[in-house]
Amino acid sequence: MTPQERAERSAEAMWARDAASKWLGMKIDSVGPGTATLSFLVMPHHVNGNGICHGGYIFTLADSAFAFACNSYNAITVAQQNQISYLTPGREGERLTASAVETSRAGRSGVYDITVTGEDGRKVALMRGLSRTIKGTHFEEESA
Repeated sequence: MTPQERAERSAEAMWARDAASKWLGMKIDSVGPGTATLSFLVMPHHVNGNGICHGGYIFTLADSAFAFACNSYNAITVAQQNQISYLTPGREGERLTASAVETSRAGRSGVYDITVTGEDGRKVALMRGLSRTIKGTHFEEESA
């Protein structure tokens, strides 16, 4: 199995159980070893009292991209710590996209940088996620 196939199978297995990302209307745009891109359309119920996308939804989008990136090796991996900076607002009716990229992976720990962008390409938020691999896999692999 190639690393790309492993990433795709891991994403399929996770997506089948990911009620939260589906409920928010996210879609997986792409996934690969150590990378993932997810997006969602900002709907009226995502908008806060200031008329912009609630930061919690932006964080959730970034966190989901982070999750699919760090779980792309068929090893159950969870968030250890996340930090986000909001740069510009997301607007109702706009598709936001979160792209996660692995910066470092050693032993059971990983570091991922996630950029959330608006449809016009502007940066909406930057997040850094620290991951920790725990016991388990997303699917059984055949021994070679």
